[in-house]
Amino acid sequence: MSAPDLLLLGCGILRAEVKLICDRNGWPLERRWLSPQLHGRSMQMGRSLSLALAAHPGRDILVMYGCCHPQMDDIVRDAGTFRVPEQNCITMLLGGDAFAEEIDAGGYFLLEEWTHDWEASLKRTFGTPDSALIREIFQYDRKYLLALRTPCSGDFTEAAESAARFVGLPLRWRDVTLDHLEEVLGEAIARKQRERCEQP
Repeated sequence: MSAPDLLLLGCGILRAEVKLICDRNGWPLERRWLSPQLHGRSMQMGRSLSLALAAHPGRDILVMYGCCHPQMDDIVRDAGTFRVPEQNCITMLLGGDAFAEEIDAGGYFLLEEWTHDWEASLKRTFGTPDSALIREIFQYDRKYLLALRTPCSGDFTEAAESAARFVGLPLRWRDVTLDHLEEVLGEAIARKQRERCEQP
């Protein structure tokens, strides 16, 4: 599969995993990432993504975002492209069935990148500095924090344990392969190539 002039634009939360997949498959895919810190900041995310899409006129762009913004599909469609067909970065890694199983069991997902700014991000997202209130929100319907370890993860045990203490939930771990992410990305690239072939 070759996509030398295709630009992948998305959230940098899985940038290391995507790089590994591209290197392993020899996909010469240019990649540009927006900050994962935009998660939970709807207005800033929408503006940043729109500006990033507009900054590359004439480029063939594939968007790697889930439904992280209420107008995500409109933003992407207005730019004349599409995004990978997954609900979020977790379903990109796990697939929909495994994601649903963990949600139904009461899991809340944790990726290594999120642990770097966990407390400040939650306070920003929920609009409160009240740690007790944040714990109450998490514990209302979540039973555990599930840290996902990919082949690209470092040792973030201490940070994950700190995140779990902050929300007052037990910590579990799940090792994740990149098989589903590779399949999703490969199918999206193939769709882009088909669209190119169909253009007059």
